[in-house]
Order: sequence, then C-alpha cells, then structure tokens
Amino acid sequence: MERRNLTTVAVLSDAVTICEFNGMKIVRVLHNEAEAGISLHGGHLIWYRPADEADVIWLSEKAEFDPAKAIRGGIPVCWPWFGKTATPSHGFARISEWSLLEHRENENGVIVALSLEDSDDTRAIWPHKFRNILTFEIGRSLKVSLTSTNTDDSPWNYAGALHSYFQIQDIRCTQITGMGTDFLDSTKGNEADSTAEPLTFEGEVDRVYVRPQATITIDDNAARQLLITNHGHNAAVIWNPWQALSEAMGDMADNSYETMVCVESTIHSDQTITLAPGESHTLSTEVRVSR
Repeated sequence: MERRNLTTVAVLSDAVTICEFNGMKIVRVLHNEAEAGISLHGGHLIWYRPADEADVIWLSEKAEFDPAKAIRGGIPVCWPWFGKTATPSHGFARISEWSLLEHRENENGVIVALSLEDSDDTRAIWPHKFRNILTFEIGRSLKVSLTSTNTDDSPWNYAGALHSYFQIQDIRCTQITGMGTDFLDSTKGNEADSTAEPLTFEGEVDRVYVRPQATITIDDNAARQLLITNHGHNAAVIWNPWQALSEAMGDMADNSYETMVCVESTIHSDQTITLAPGESHTLSTEVRVSR
C-alpha cells in the first residue's frame, strides 16, 4: 500500500503527527528506530517497519478505507467477540472510532495510547459498559496491548483477538513453530485435529491452536524470523486464505495470499474472559525481527 499520499493535519511532537490517509485520520510515527501508522478508525495499526528492515505488517493493496468497514490487513482489534458469533463479525471495536489518549517518546521509540468507551451505539449492539485502552510501543520491536475494563455494575464476558497480518516473502516457503500441535480446523467445521510442527502451507489454513506456546516463530523464506510473543490469550489463530478465497474477496488482490499470514493472539469464544465490575484484563502481542 502506497504511503506517500499523506496529508499532515497536526504536528504533535518530533516523532508523532496526525495525518490524513485515504480519507482517514492516522497517527503517524516517524522515529529513528521505527515508523508506523495507526488509524483512529478501528484503533488499527496499518503499518510498522523497524529501521533498516522491510515492512513487518501486511496491508492489502486493495484495502477499503470506509468508516463502515474493517481495514484488510494490519492489526485489526476483534472485540468483544471473535469470529461470526454475533453481528458485526469480529465485534464492533475494529469499525469504531478510537480517541488518541496520549503519546510520548524517547531515544528508544514512541508509545501511543488510544481509548474506546461504551456509547449509545455500542450498547445497542452489546449492552455493557466498558473502557478499552489500546497501547502501541513502537521501536525496534512492536508491542500492542489491549486492556479491557468493566465499568458496569455487573459482570460480563468477552472474547477477541489482535488479528495480526504479517508480511512474508512467499507463503510456500514459510514455516511456523511454537503454536503447538492441537487445533480446531475452521475449514472443516471446527473439527478437532492434531499435527506435528512445523506448519507449512500448501492450501487454505484457518486454525485455532488451543495450547500455543507464549512465543510463535515465523520463518520467512530463510530471510528472517518474526518472533511473536503473546500474553493474556488462550489460543492462537493462524490463517492464510490461499488462492480461491483471495480471488473471492473484493479487498484482496488475487495473489495476496502469497505474501501474508495471520498469527493472532486470541481469546477464543469457547473460553471467554469474565470481568467483574472494576476488573481489567490485558491481551497483548509483541513482534520482533531476528536474523
């Protein structure tokens, strides 16, 4: 996705500006250690690149920047449910407008925090009060943390995911380890299955790994490794749509599947988190490049 078509709206600091990108407000980070772009629509990180590295996060060249839709690629925030268990699919957080809460920086990078709270619109979809804080720590590594707090007067349950799309050279030459062996296969009606590591790709993969290690490794065509460390999760979703599904999606190019893979820090809908009034929980994912 071309990133030069950015219009500066406000300069917040040496490293942080608000820009307009494809009609949406973007928090743009330009720092000696890394660059990143975060859409206020969806609280959605849409690119991240450490200094002297290729892009780590994949964004579809045909992504639609529409306030009513989720952006294809980046790191969508699925909340307060995961999948098609309710409407809209993957929850409302990824199509909601988030607010910039704070930003700060030092020689190691930039921290940006966004917030989303319940409103008449959200309560019409999901009848609970909440406050979400989404924190991005942007430097030589990237950490995204979603802290959900129950501000209601009764308990509620939620699920969700940090639905990370990673940029790779060639899916056919990619291997993934650390996700464990036991999974639910979404291409077969969530049938339980098991297979040895590493995971390689010869067709569509849509799996919920139910006992992942904390760190999952993507071996990217022997060019580099992406080390993905998750916390606060109870599952890891790995997804590549392969050719037929890519061709069927209006916001993906026909060959998009060749250069992307999703590895998601997930609270699965079968194992929701319960928060009592005033209680909080944090779901996070951190990625760093290794060679």
